[in-house]
Amino acid sequence: MNCARLPGMIAVALLSAASLSASAAELKVISAGAVRGVVGGMIDDYSKTTGHKFDFTTGPTGFLRDTIASGKPADLIIASSPLMGELEKTGKMMPGSRVEIGRIGLGVVIREGAPAPKLATPDDLKAALVSAKSIAYTDPKLGGVSVVHLMKLADQFGIRDEVTRKGVHATGGNDAAAKVASGAAEIAVVLISEIGEAKGAKLTAPLPGPVQLWMDYSAAIPTASNDPTNAKALVSALTSPAMRSRWIEAGWEPVSK
Repeated sequence: MNCARLPGMIAVALLSAASLSASAAELKVISAGAVRGVVGGMIDDYSKTTGHKFDFTTGPTGFLRDTIASGKPADLIIASSPLMGELEKTGKMMPGSRVEIGRIGLGVVIREGAPAPKLATPDDLKAALVSAKSIAYTDPKLGGVSVVHLMKLADQFGIRDEVTRKGVHATGGNDAAAKVASGAAEIAVVLISEIGEAKGAKLTAPLPGPVQLWMDYSAAIPTASNDPTNAKALVSALTSPAMRSRWIEAGWEPVSK
């Protein structure tokens, strides 16, 4: 991954977390695409600091659910809180290992230099969806948080058929933003944290308050983890105070209590 090296105080946090384990390990992480930018950058630096190697798998909610159900090994899972709740109920996660990461909302993506649609109200959002020639979003078959909410809003606005007809399917929010950057779609509706990796695309505005969706994300250790000690150290590094600025920069907010 091509991510910038974390500043000194963050490196200190990584070293502190890494001190929980003295030997290099191989950790398997299954993660929601919403956290890919922040977690991917941190894992790169964590690997350099500790010598650990990582198998880092990311994707939308439906993909994660299917991947976990298939029995793919994992030492750490980072997912939306609803999915994490499902996993806990089926006994797949170690009791007491869950740590809240943060919450993120949805936004509308446009290509850099393109005119920004007005998005102050739900009616403005409806107008933007109607006027757009094409709309990128996660393939509904993959069950991502953003596309589920978009289709709910399309039903609410009475424009489901139009949004479906204009749809440019993507493998996730990151890919949807990339399609806007490349010109394959005029706009996209994705989780705000998924925009950063798409050079040439930008957030025009979050969804209007009355129709915004805030989704909480958390990390937990599967009961079948082969290395829960190092997985716990990784979570400690991810959620350390020194990392908070990275989360905020990517659009994340603390989980509401």
